[in-house]
Amino acid sequence: MVKSGDLRAFDPVFSSATITGDHAFAIYDKLFAPDSKFTYQPQMVERWSVSDDKKTYTFELRDGLGWHDGTAVTGADCVASIRRWAHVEPGGQLLMARARDISKIDDKTFRIVLNEPLGLMTELLWRPFMMRETDANRPPTEQVTANIGSGPFKFNEALARPGASFTYDRNDKYVPRKEPPDGYAGGKIVNVDRVIWSNIADQQTAFAALQAGEVDYVESPPADLYPAIEGDPNLALQRLNKSGNLLYLRMNCLQKPFDNRKARQAMLHLVDQEAFMRAAIGNPNYFRPVRSWFGNGTPYTNEENTGWFKKGGNPEKAKELFREAGYVDEKVVILQPTNIAVLDHAAQLLAATLRKIGINAELAPSDWGGLVARRAKKGPVEDGGWSIFITSESDFSHSYPLFNVSMSANGENGWFGWPKNDEYESLRVSWANLETLEERKALALKMQRAQWEDPGSILLGQYFSAIARRKTLTGLIGLVDWIPMWNMQKT
Repeated sequence: MVKSGDLRAFDPVFSSATITGDHAFAIYDKLFAPDSKFTYQPQMVERWSVSDDKKTYTFELRDGLGWHDGTAVTGADCVASIRRWAHVEPGGQLLMARARDISKIDDKTFRIVLNEPLGLMTELLWRPFMMRETDANRPPTEQVTANIGSGPFKFNEALARPGASFTYDRNDKYVPRKEPPDGYAGGKIVNVDRVIWSNIADQQTAFAALQAGEVDYVESPPADLYPAIEGDPNLALQRLNKSGNLLYLRMNCLQKPFDNRKARQAMLHLVDQEAFMRAAIGNPNYFRPVRSWFGNGTPYTNEENTGWFKKGGNPEKAKELFREAGYVDEKVVILQPTNIAVLDHAAQLLAATLRKIGINAELAPSDWGGLVARRAKKGPVEDGGWSIFITSESDFSHSYPLFNVSMSANGENGWFGWPKNDEYESLRVSWANLETLEERKALALKMQRAQWEDPGSILLGQYFSAIARRKTLTGLIGLVDWIPMWNMQKT
């Protein structure tokens, strides 16, 4: 398998990169998981109950759960994993704000006691990956390096070749659930002995390897290769992420010039989404504009406060806002992942667009792994920091503002870029108190107004992409961002 970029960060608490999530899905397991209808089903949990006052939840683990080192999974492991995850993810922070106690009862049981009801519990508890207590006790700012989980695959340390390949072996001792696979839920049946992730940065080389049968799967072939893939009788295109992706740029709100709100607003007016989509994707059949902070296809999509959107953008308005922000030729460093065509092309266009209005923009090329490492730096560009990076996530993820780290605005406690928008954040946290869809739609209007008044991210458009595979590789599971490796088989 040729993934999107190189795996550099292995800890899903330390890094939210999609490839890190794919690695985590292989070696770790989860308490709950969504099925194809996004109903949250027990995974590691056998049974659970909630008290009459909706404040005490009790969870019992199912039989047969064991770590790759041969020890049993315990309630203490789960408690430590939840606590570590809760330090960094917005949904976890909400849980901790309402929790009076999170503790083990015995080796197979743990309990969460709340100060006030929280009806999203199973949705919250599908987010953290369960780790051994000794790993989960590590601060979330430090990477867990052991790569020992309880999931359906084992990470093969002996065959790890950073920068070249990583190897995953079937965990023969993994006990899957009895239910059939459905979305990310159900039985995680592994039908192959080994999976190797080959790091092939050049897209043409990866495509040639796919055609030759040297690899079975290429995750992000550029759209201009789609006709060649479709014309090869041995290959297939398959869209696994059904909701499409939102392409967006993230600004470093701690450093100049984007520590000033008007400079951030300038980026809203500068962006010509059609131009960015043509540069990044090419074929207009695979992209469309997006104005709503809640994506194009979610229940909360709306048009509130979208007067900034203009076909072709508004570079003169952007120039005016940069001037009002006091911009004086500060260097704007754009992280450029050269091994992911969509992001690479968008970064190049962004640099050119900024230079046209007099902004001192500079590209910082690296592979995706290098970008992931650098974007964690909060300091100025002179000290190895950054100003902007471009990334993407599923349109569907923007229907969950409590759980999506990129939709938080809680400053230095939040996600890379660290925007701080107190009005927006108070609205976002109140999402958990609402019970009906109509109430959340009304709240989404207020949140979107606050977001576009003081943005930390700028939308570049929505696009739809496909993976390329040999037809001998079947059974791939697709839902949203992550691509698990169970259920697939090679004939």
